[in-house]
Amino acid sequence: MTSRPFKPDESQQTRSSAPMSVTFARRTSSGRYVNYSRESNDVDSDFGSGEFLNYTVQIPSTPDNQPMDPSISQRVEEQYVSNSLFTGGFNSVTRAHLMDKVIESEANHPQMAGSKGSSCAIPGCDGKVMSDQRGEDILPCECDFKICRDCYIDSVKTGDSNCPGCKEAYKATDLDEKAVDHSRPLTLPPLPPNGSGLSKMERRLSLMKSTKSGLMRSQTGDFDHNRWLFETKGTYGYGNAIWPKERDYGNDDNSSVAGGGGGGGDPSELLAKPWRPLTRKLKIPAAVLSPYRLLIFIRIGVLGLFLAWRIRHPNTDAPWLWLMSIICELWFAFSWLLDQLPKFCPINRATDLDVLKEKFETPSLSNPTGKSDLPGMDVFVSTADPEKEPPLVTSNTILSILACDYPVDKLSCYVSDDGGALLTFEAMAEAASFANLWVPFCRKHDIEPRNPESYFSLKRDPYKNKVKSDFVKDRRRVKREYDEFKVRINGLPDSIRRRSDAYNAREEIKAMKLQRENAVEDEPIASVKVVKATWMADGTHWPGTWIVPGSEHSKGDHAGIIQVMLKPPSDEPLKGESGSIDLSEVDIRLPLLVYVSREKRPGYDHNKKAGAMNALVRASAIMSNGPFMLNLDCDHYIYNSQAIREGMCFMMDRGGDRICYVQFPQRFEGIDPSDRYANHNTVFFDVNMRALDGLQGPVYVGTGCLFRRVALYGFDPPRSKDYHHGCCSCCFPRRRKLAMSEDARGLQMGDSDDEEMNISEFPKKFGNSSLFVDSIPIAEYQGRPLADHPSIKHGRPPGALTIPRELLDASTVAEAISVVSCWYEDKTEWGNRVGWIYGSVTEDVVTGYRMHNRGWKSVYCVTKRDAFRGTAPINLTDRLHQVLRWATGSVEIFFSRNNALLASPKMKILQRIAYLNVGIYPFTSVFLLVYCFLPALSLFSGQFIVQSLNVAFLTYLLIISLTLCMLAILEIKWSGITLEEWWRNEQFWLIGGTSAHLAAVLQGLLKVLAGIEISFTLTSKSGGDEDDEFADLYVIKWTSLMIPPIVIMIVNLIAIAVGFSRTIYSTIPQWSRLIGGVFFSFWVLAHLYPFAKGLMGRRGRTPTIVFVWSGLIAITISLLWVAINPPSGADGIGGSFTFP
Repeated sequence: MTSRPFKPDESQQTRSSAPMSVTFARRTSSGRYVNYSRESNDVDSDFGSGEFLNYTVQIPSTPDNQPMDPSISQRVEEQYVSNSLFTGGFNSVTRAHLMDKVIESEANHPQMAGSKGSSCAIPGCDGKVMSDQRGEDILPCECDFKICRDCYIDSVKTGDSNCPGCKEAYKATDLDEKAVDHSRPLTLPPLPPNGSGLSKMERRLSLMKSTKSGLMRSQTGDFDHNRWLFETKGTYGYGNAIWPKERDYGNDDNSSVAGGGGGGGDPSELLAKPWRPLTRKLKIPAAVLSPYRLLIFIRIGVLGLFLAWRIRHPNTDAPWLWLMSIICELWFAFSWLLDQLPKFCPINRATDLDVLKEKFETPSLSNPTGKSDLPGMDVFVSTADPEKEPPLVTSNTILSILACDYPVDKLSCYVSDDGGALLTFEAMAEAASFANLWVPFCRKHDIEPRNPESYFSLKRDPYKNKVKSDFVKDRRRVKREYDEFKVRINGLPDSIRRRSDAYNAREEIKAMKLQRENAVEDEPIASVKVVKATWMADGTHWPGTWIVPGSEHSKGDHAGIIQVMLKPPSDEPLKGESGSIDLSEVDIRLPLLVYVSREKRPGYDHNKKAGAMNALVRASAIMSNGPFMLNLDCDHYIYNSQAIREGMCFMMDRGGDRICYVQFPQRFEGIDPSDRYANHNTVFFDVNMRALDGLQGPVYVGTGCLFRRVALYGFDPPRSKDYHHGCCSCCFPRRRKLAMSEDARGLQMGDSDDEEMNISEFPKKFGNSSLFVDSIPIAEYQGRPLADHPSIKHGRPPGALTIPRELLDASTVAEAISVVSCWYEDKTEWGNRVGWIYGSVTEDVVTGYRMHNRGWKSVYCVTKRDAFRGTAPINLTDRLHQVLRWATGSVEIFFSRNNALLASPKMKILQRIAYLNVGIYPFTSVFLLVYCFLPALSLFSGQFIVQSLNVAFLTYLLIISLTLCMLAILEIKWSGITLEEWWRNEQFWLIGGTSAHLAAVLQGLLKVLAGIEISFTLTSKSGGDEDDEFADLYVIKWTSLMIPPIVIMIVNLIAIAVGFSRTIYSTIPQWSRLIGGVFFSFWVLAHLYPFAKGLMGRRGRTPTIVFVWSGLIAITISLLWVAINPPSGADGIGGSFTFP
């Protein structure tokens, strides 16, 4: 029996003499109560106004009052969840706010939040009529009386099976028969032939009996998280949905064939069918790689001999110049060695998508229906500020994810809005609405790319290779709808502002009216102050950040928010209809789409992007628990719809269980054709990353990376003790007992039989969410490769992941709200050993380093068609600040315990050198700055870094230069980059090294040694034309980072003029010293040419007089220098020089 205390108002006090009334009611799926007697229409979750009852009795389940079929109740629950906005957090109640609508326009897809569903016609019932996958009502009576499932059961059991509408008896009292007519079987899915003898519980992958589907709401109608948390039980463990017991998988009898404890498949089946790998290595041709390696050794030897010669032959005329140059050259040689050694073993890789489809999506003995056996995939999109990251860009990224070529029921998309902005929320809802048209259009016509903005902006022929006759009509319709979609997105800021102003004005009028009614005569009426709230489309307050920040509604202070924008799709394909676009042969289902804004409160360190990503990891583990995760920035979209499948080829191949992540290269759009500031960064992505792939794997670069979930949880890879990468492990093997004493060894998963996971320690590491802890072994099991080969140990049998996923319920989303709260990570290892690592602005590099340090491997996946594409800053100042942020993170890594010098023996020696170079490369800027001034100092002083330009020096210089050029050519051969890209990279290396890298070293040293944090601001000075695609390239934003390169250019130009003047006017010209100094000055200026071009703005806009003045000033300074310090033997300006 449930009682509800209440505070009587005045009207209730006058009726205190009235007898207490008791109403018997039934609790609906949405948490409200419906009167059984139908006499009162006001019984709801708020129990009316309090005039009709004091408490309500909820009749428990009895033989005469049986609840509905669990499968149906769960679908009703899921419909409630998808229409509710969940909020909560620290010291606050978790609430589920049922929204009538999410956006101003009407939702037109049955999976979308706020989709219009018919309400039950029974008075007092707010339940929704059951609908099929198309959103059509399921009505049990021919009179089409709208009735929900609960009321239907009531009428069958208590109303003599009569329809409340027409008062006629139901012809069929089984609702499932009506559901079949609508192509919506509501009963449990039938078992396949090989599992007909198994119960539903035995078919559950997690072997989990969950009582969380029942709604645990408090008496106020809000979700009672504490009651659910402490009053439910769940058992989790290992298992498999269709593991045939009669085959005895994993027994000792067939472990040699099936792969030991994780084997799968009949031995005869394995032997009858040849095994094919999913990936293969493409080795670099020996004709390219062998000379490349030989040149590396030759250049190392020549550098050693050259430095030794330089040390033995000092310049006695200018020892200070010689000393500075030799120190810089020693560091340059060391830095080049750190950069070059990891490039010793470059490789290429290729995938076979046909084999992937054959293994996971083709009917077989273990999968007779041919349903996809691929593991689940959770895609993360992170955004923080809709003003800096336009909602239209984020929406296009989401649309490209929803339309990608991956099983719909296995794909989930989570969007992290770290700013908690209503603008982002409604833009997501608009994107979900437009996806109803865009996604089926992409599937029908095989559209590439599946970002609508990029697709409709293509300059190539859109009708090429299109064979369907209705493509032109369909494309025209979708293009018109997309233009309207863009207008709605761009108009959202004004729409939200106007709506909020209207609601705030209404609230102000109400407050003024109430104040006048309660005001005492002859007393002045004070002005009414109403909080300027931000309002949602359904007329309620937005729980996140308001346009006018208020208490608990600002960027750093708001509740956690989760909204299921698109509920999980049905298990079976759903064909569309023949409307304006014929979708009768197209699956119109959409993947799960969830909006997440983690809780933020003052006094908590939210750890920026890393904290937001960890919140998504936990929320996704509760709601979908995909064993693999793909993270993308909001401006990086899926350009190749099969990119996820390409990454899964590596994860599901033999040995894939030891891969922690698959990194894809970053490709950019909107870069100027000349790539002035090396924005494409092809040398890093196509040379360095390919080379690292031949070692332990590429570094993690922050986006476009497919993760194994358990690797992010801080576990060691399987069979980690079988791999000793240390340089001395072969000569001095470590004792097993000592190796097992390390902390990381206690977290091993899926290793030998004598090691088991210490699950009791999980809450201390991962937090107090039992659902999250129980999801860990499930994710590990689902992420295993198929045990279809004898060499694959600890695999899973084929067909294990063909069962439907669990339906969402309110308790699951409420638990997800709990794990994104600001207090959840307290006293846990999140950010330390688990998830994205905190403490650095380059959390991506540190996170990847930690995984490699535990023995995991990573893979670099370069696809024929770019996997992802994004945007990059083409403005000089923005580019410098981007490089500054990266370099600052590298300096922080060098001074932290993530320094590669402290790496574990599990990391390969060359991989360790690569990570060491990541932390050291900014310090090269100090020596580079000095070396850029050396030519000018040489020209000013009339000396050079060597005593004279003799044959030995010139020979060494020639060999070093030739080997450098030959190495560059060979790198271009095996990496596929162009010579221009290589040269642009060299130019920006010097530009960044003399500006951003130098500032990063200064910033890092001040932060580490003195605890002082400084920032470099920028100011926009001029802009370009809006009609120009590359207008931002010509925008000049002044920043202090520009000072060192400008000084270097001016000093070297003046030094060249002074050098020429000194040599021409001298009695005995020293042409060799002039040539040496001028050569190196031109070398510096050639590298700084893009920087100088950026300072000049748009070509042709700099007045000619500026160049004339610059030349006159340079000549005047040079003549002044000669007059002040004339050459020896000259009496004044001109000296002994005469024209011929």
